[in-house]
Amino acid sequence: MHVLLIHQAFVSVDEPGGTRHHELAVRLAAMGHRVTVLAGQVSYLTGKARGGEDGRPADLVDGGLVVHRCYTYPGWHRSFFHRVISFLSFMLSSFAAGLRVGPVDLVWGTSPPIFQGFSAWSLARLKRAAFLFEVRDLWPLFAVAVGVLKSRSLIRLAEGVERWLYRRADVVVVNSPGFVDHVRSRGARSVELVPNGVDVTMFDPAATGARFRSDHSLEGKDLVVYAGAHGISNDLGVVLDAAQRLRDREDILLVLIGDGKEKPSLQARARQEGLSQVRFLPPVPKREMADVLAAADACIAILKPLDAYKTTYPNKVFDYMAAARPVILAIDGAIRDVVETAGAGLFVPPEDAEAMAGAVQWLADHRDEGRAMGRAGRKHAEENFHRSLLAARLERVMTDLVEART
Repeated sequence: MHVLLIHQAFVSVDEPGGTRHHELAVRLAAMGHRVTVLAGQVSYLTGKARGGEDGRPADLVDGGLVVHRCYTYPGWHRSFFHRVISFLSFMLSSFAAGLRVGPVDLVWGTSPPIFQGFSAWSLARLKRAAFLFEVRDLWPLFAVAVGVLKSRSLIRLAEGVERWLYRRADVVVVNSPGFVDHVRSRGARSVELVPNGVDVTMFDPAATGARFRSDHSLEGKDLVVYAGAHGISNDLGVVLDAAQRLRDREDILLVLIGDGKEKPSLQARARQEGLSQVRFLPPVPKREMADVLAAADACIAILKPLDAYKTTYPNKVFDYMAAARPVILAIDGAIRDVVETAGAGLFVPPEDAEAMAGAVQWLADHRDEGRAMGRAGRKHAEENFHRSLLAARLERVMTDLVEART
């Protein structure tokens, strides 16, 4: 089976960011399938171009995959308008690149950005291939909920595009059970769940992260780590509010690792308020995340308190669990069910800095209980969210779809 994946924000394990698609695609290739990826040239996390020495998009072969970097307008982080232009540029460049790929059995589109769904659908029809459309976030619902998309006419247009693609997909794959009702209500004919998860083998629960601590002068501290995007949705101002309440705990250090549009303002606020117990570090490639989380004593996952976000399965939570670190979870809904079922951490109400500070202190003062939570989370991730299990599930969905069409 030849699978063509179109994904503007595709990230390999040698880069910072979510690596769900790289890990799944590598496993599909290891199963004997041919996988071609059309990816964006600009990093969604940093906004920086990724290309060859001449600045043009570069192709590479990685873990049995063939990855083509397609031209992408480099204005991702400037404004919503420039972000849309970036999406449209990739939609066109990926379609042109897809025409040169040759025969395929299945086109795998993914959203957001939803515009690349048009490229995937068009190529699937032209190549007479199956069309699998994957929904990673509920767009435009999330964009409306967070206030990024406000125009009523644009919202109606975006919702029309969403319904149009759902109805034309041979199957819609979602990465959280919280998405199922939404996509069905908007016209999806066939829905399959392949949840977010983690390559458990990447993380050693017995590791101490001594090198990471030494490299960043973090020795002797109880480290509470947030690893991920620093955007509007991530609500990291609440973490700084919690840090205000932890001023008298010199043994605790909150470490925020990653990048995003809100990072400069968060750093400026921390400086102005003298939050010496907060440290900002740059993003690291996924291959290095194991050492980062090994250094942590606890980990934070947080999103704005929006009803829409109650449907999500954030990738970082599964990384924390695989690393056997207790989770401080400021996200209600579907992912709370996972953490509480596993006994993998502490839930705190979103936007409640007092509760977050209390959870940080409790785990610092009850290390044995925290380690037990970490072990329980690791076991649950191994049994239910190991990437190899999920890749096998995805392969079954794909092969059944291709066989049904033939």
